[in-house]
Amino acid sequence: MSDPASVSEIVDVLEARYRPAWAQPWDAVGLTCGDPSAPVRRVLLAVDPVAAVAEEALRWGADLLFTHHPLFLRAVHGVAATTPKGRVLHTLVRNGVALFTAHTNADAADPGVSDALADVVGIGARAPLLPLPAEPLDKIVTFVPVEHAQGLIDAMAAAGAGRIGNYQRCAWTTEGTGTFAPLPGAHPTVGEVGAVSTPRETRVEMVAPRQRRVAVLGALRATHPYEEPAYDVFEQASWPGPRGTGRVGELAEPVRFDVLLDRLVTALPATVVGVRAAGAPDLSVRRVAVCGGSGDDLFEAARAADADVYITADLRHHPASESLEHGHPALVDIGHWASEWPWLGLAARLLVEDLAAVGATVETRVSTTCTDPWTRHLVPSPARDPRS
Repeated sequence: MSDPASVSEIVDVLEARYRPAWAQPWDAVGLTCGDPSAPVRRVLLAVDPVAAVAEEALRWGADLLFTHHPLFLRAVHGVAATTPKGRVLHTLVRNGVALFTAHTNADAADPGVSDALADVVGIGARAPLLPLPAEPLDKIVTFVPVEHAQGLIDAMAAAGAGRIGNYQRCAWTTEGTGTFAPLPGAHPTVGEVGAVSTPRETRVEMVAPRQRRVAVLGALRATHPYEEPAYDVFEQASWPGPRGTGRVGELAEPVRFDVLLDRLVTALPATVVGVRAAGAPDLSVRRVAVCGGSGDDLFEAARAADADVYITADLRHHPASESLEHGHPALVDIGHWASEWPWLGLAARLLVEDLAAVGATVETRVSTTCTDPWTRHLVPSPARDPRS
């Protein structure tokens, strides 16, 4: 039977999946409060760290609250319980509930917030709407006596080199002849001081994440039999990676725009805001772009991706109006909270899987408390309609 996870273990697996480095510079992600050594048996996931959600966490007996939105997005000089945010923090700390946030780093992750929304829509193969550069890579080249090549590859792979997609220990090798003459004071593995040596060597090439450069080169030097191993490090050109903002892809079959809207209304949690749309009901929709959360800065990206429909939240009057002047894509505004809520279920499942991989267990629950701020939606009567 697996042991309960600690706060620090949960932070480790969450930050491995939602790296803080992927967050926007203005964002505030990570552990807001909590004892790293405290055990965690229950995790409640929610979009917003508001009072109603904090109370829900207490009623259920959660040890950690995992939210998408930060409690403190701007710097503060105090957390007195005289403000709503201060009261939430005091409630959590007083009852031993940790708080962890993954915000724009969860937006950029693969899979992330927009992937969950894409699943709701029915988008199959997909790509980021606004991709981030792939993780920077080095190519490390070295030369080693033939009989030591495989051991060196093993050591470099263990340090993080040679991982390409779903393959590990990837390397390219070829054999040739090296030459060198040891100087006085050298302790050569091959040859003698003052004499030219021409050993048979293997050229080894492996890629490695740039952030692992020190570790991989350390493994190379520690394993290489030569006193002074020769190696080169080539920084690889960047290219679009699988992470980024939003997602775009195709439905399995084209559908009418009104059918797609019905699908959204049925699948998304109910809010007073509901689903707003701009586009012909009989528009044939095949290619769809989505962005969980506020996305009215991605109109150009959705249009460049040749999307028939763009689904997001918090659309403002002028950007939406200007976008529609181009003729496409049709627009759907589903409300901020509703657009991000589907990710909670995905994040809960991945958290359980990631903890199981390290021998820990946790119980999760997705909050059903609607924290959309709007509580009433009034429609003018036809007599007041300026179009009548």
